[in-house]
Amino acid sequence: MTPAPYTGPTVFGYDNDRPLRRIAEISVHTSPLATLGGKDAGGMNVYVRELACNLANLDVPVDVFTRRTDPDTPEVITPCPGVNVIAITAGPAAPVDKNALFDLLPEFAANMALYSLREGVRYDVVHAHYWLSGWVGHLVKRYWDTPLVQMFHTTAHMKNAVAGTIHQETDLRGKIERQLLTLSDSIIAANPDERADLVWRMGTPNEKVCTIPPGVDLDLFHPHDRAAARDMLGLSAEEPVILFCGRVDPIKGIETLVEAVAQLRDRHAIPATVVFIGGDLDETGQPVGPLTEVVRQTEALGIREQFRFIGSQPQNLLPVLYSAADLVAVPSRYESFGLVAVEALASGTPVVASRVGGLKFTVDEDVSGLLVPWGDASAFASAFARILGDPMYRAQLAAQARPSVERFSWPSVAASIAHVYARLADGHRGNLCDGAPIFAERA
Repeated sequence: MTPAPYTGPTVFGYDNDRPLRRIAEISVHTSPLATLGGKDAGGMNVYVRELACNLANLDVPVDVFTRRTDPDTPEVITPCPGVNVIAITAGPAAPVDKNALFDLLPEFAANMALYSLREGVRYDVVHAHYWLSGWVGHLVKRYWDTPLVQMFHTTAHMKNAVAGTIHQETDLRGKIERQLLTLSDSIIAANPDERADLVWRMGTPNEKVCTIPPGVDLDLFHPHDRAAARDMLGLSAEEPVILFCGRVDPIKGIETLVEAVAQLRDRHAIPATVVFIGGDLDETGQPVGPLTEVVRQTEALGIREQFRFIGSQPQNLLPVLYSAADLVAVPSRYESFGLVAVEALASGTPVVASRVGGLKFTVDEDVSGLLVPWGDASAFASAFARILGDPMYRAQLAAQARPSVERFSWPSVAASIAHVYARLADGHRGNLCDGAPIFAERA
């Protein structure tokens, strides 16, 4: 006689444990709805939003908690079905430098808990993004006995290794990150190098760290008609075009790009046009803020007229902008994944990038692009010249670009993350990557 199916409460270890009901994602210092390319708004914003929406597509609802920076922002915004972005009051409803946010985190955690109590919702897993959010995830444990997943995106150790002396991360950040390695129930690493650093240098237990790279929206990012894209930007069909997209931040290696473009003109006789996406423009379209220093660097090298500064751009325009370029430059000193590189490749545009961090695993050398030592302007100039000076080679790289990143589709990445969540919610605290659909690695 076949026994009746078990309908009682969840029992640890049984295959009929309940599915995930709701996930809390924390992104304290930057909203997933922020315009990309502005201060503190880059790849992590895209990651949080896309992960949440793709989890919701798997019938896993998500609430994303971020700090209110504008008094007029609604408490709840729904960017896609099944996802709420919730503005939490902590400190003034105005921008605050991220290095000054730590003292506001207890208030943030308390107001998160009050929101969940008021709305009558509970969470199976809390997923924190960046160290500030990780500390909030630790603080909410006093209110919720919920597993904590941490993703650093970058660590103080990795950033300080390549940053100049005046751009070092704070000692507080390094201290909190080391504590989170113990306080978190699981850690998601974006690439094998990051995982190795967490395990071998920082002493995190093997079974806590899963390597699951971020994803790319392959429906949004695809090749567009190059001539039409150039016409939109007022570019001629013949001129060589390099595109840069990113925050104006020392870690992005912008000074290397500027020097490389000057050497490309002087040593290789290729006066390329650079479409520069990122930073702020005033009402007349003139660069302001940190972007003015980039302008000053181009003027000092006599290449100001080669740069087109178009400011931050909405994500839905990026595929067209990538398609207008002959290549996309990613001269970063460090990238945990290199989202811009993957988006460009998905759009059919070759990439020249620094051989650092996740870029070593997302750009296939001599297949979809070229990798060069970070900070080496001469190497970047030579790589630019190799692609721009050989249309057949550029076409070969372009043809292989999109297939090279199809493995990073968001549905597959979200399924792997959901697998880790499910194991944590079921009570597991070891071997969390076992059985994940793709990507997850365990040493």
